[in-house]
Amino acid sequence: MTIGKKYLYGPVPSRRLGRSLGVDIVPVKVCTLDCIYCQIGRTTKKTIERAAYVPVEPIISEISDAISKNLEADYITLAGSGEPTLNSQLGIIIEKIKKITKIPVAIVTNGTLFYMPDVRAECAMADVVLPSLDAGDDETFQRINRPYPDINIEKLISGLCDFRKEYKGQIWLEVFLIESINSRPEQIAKINTAIKRIRPDKVQLNTAVRPTAEEYVRKLDAAKLNDIAAQIGTNCEVIADFSQRQTSENKYKQALKQDKKIAETLFSMLKRRPCSLDDICSSMNLHGNEAIKYISSLIEQGRIQSENVDGTIYFKPL
Repeated sequence: MTIGKKYLYGPVPSRRLGRSLGVDIVPVKVCTLDCIYCQIGRTTKKTIERAAYVPVEPIISEISDAISKNLEADYITLAGSGEPTLNSQLGIIIEKIKKITKIPVAIVTNGTLFYMPDVRAECAMADVVLPSLDAGDDETFQRINRPYPDINIEKLISGLCDFRKEYKGQIWLEVFLIESINSRPEQIAKINTAIKRIRPDKVQLNTAVRPTAEEYVRKLDAAKLNDIAAQIGTNCEVIADFSQRQTSENKYKQALKQDKKIAETLFSMLKRRPCSLDDICSSMNLHGNEAIKYISSLIEQGRIQSENVDGTIYFKPL
């Protein structure tokens, strides 16, 4: 665990990337979108302006330190609490990571800035790129993703198409489905048309299994997700829970044991009083993304629930 680290979290068992060491390269909720399903909450700074939001050297120093302590990770993942491609030093960060380790680099991105040639060039330095696509038309895109005014769905799709032409690595496209918003047949057909244009190596379907920015977001059940995956095609999968992954399972055992201890500590704290995500992070010295893993696990086990109080999500035992 990366207790006390400012920019790293994990390694955590990831449903998509195995054992993932997360690297946070933008401040909390600096993003191009304000998605209704975001597990971090509402965007506090919506922008398309790229900047050196966090310094490069402390990030590399923390990664070097983790490597020196026998880091076991399948990927070093640039993601975190906002949109990582907003960091204008993205290419430098990837270059420096690759000089100190052979662990592959992944980028989890919403894909909105791929219309910029410099963003495409920097992301092409990564081994795997995981963009998002939640709509096939602009009305649905605006409703779900609430983008910065200069961004529309065609700009997003065209940028990903251009990236596919230039990038020889793996593109794993995540589609987040919300009941009654983008899950109807006509919506799936439009999304599928966009997918065929983008030509990702994988399509991964997700839904709202964690707390969301807006209370009205509703998840799809497993049967419906599997049906949609069959409609999209052979390269489409429903993202499974990490505990069900068939690859590299032995690598998870020690981490899962530690995760269970932390989750129990969190549950004991919540039994004493309801806590927000900020409360949990500060009390347990955890990164936000790391804390969400434990919160989600306890929710899925039916041990805790979330409650929205004046726009702040609190967690408490059932």
